Amino acid sequence: MKTGLIQVYTGEGKGKTTAALGLVVRALGQGLRVLLVRFLKTEQPMSGEVRFFQQTPGLEILTSGVGGIRQGQDRELLRSSVTRTFAEVKQRLAHEHYDLVVLDEINGALHKELLNVREFLQFLDERPTNTELVLTGRNALPEVLERAHLISRIDKIKHPLDQGIAARCGLEF
Repeated sequence: MKTGLIQVYTGEGKGKTTAALGLVVRALGQGLRVLLVRFLKTEQPMSGEVRFFQQTPGLEILTSGVGGIRQGQDRELLRSSVTRTFAEVKQRLAHEHYDLVVLDEINGALHKELLNVREFLQFLDERPTNTELVLTGRNALPEVLERAHLISRIDKIKHPLDQGIAARCGLEF
């Protein structure tokens, strides 16, 4: 890839990760190398997309292994998990080439101050220029949006959770 841009998928609506995964499929279909990083998500239960992508050539998946604040996880445990996962991302990008890197739920991690914002902004400023970065999650910080080349805000108009309908296997995870 000649020029890697920064894409941000944010907002209160459903579909930010789904949009990023669509881009992963498109990139893999063109033979590109992809790193999918899942912040604030656990490895169990395994989501449908991870189960599907598990053995896909050209794709590496890195999961922080600790769930989000909604699951009531200890804040320091979350911070440690996010920091460790982000350090692994930087290490991989320093030694390997990826055409596309998806940092799923990174916006929420930054918003909740689970990762040093200055360090992340420096990462964006010094990223490999031939790697496309996709940042997902609610509450994208203004400093992140300033650096983005593409911003998609996904709004919630109506959602099943508001009607008491829980997330369904195969559709929401």
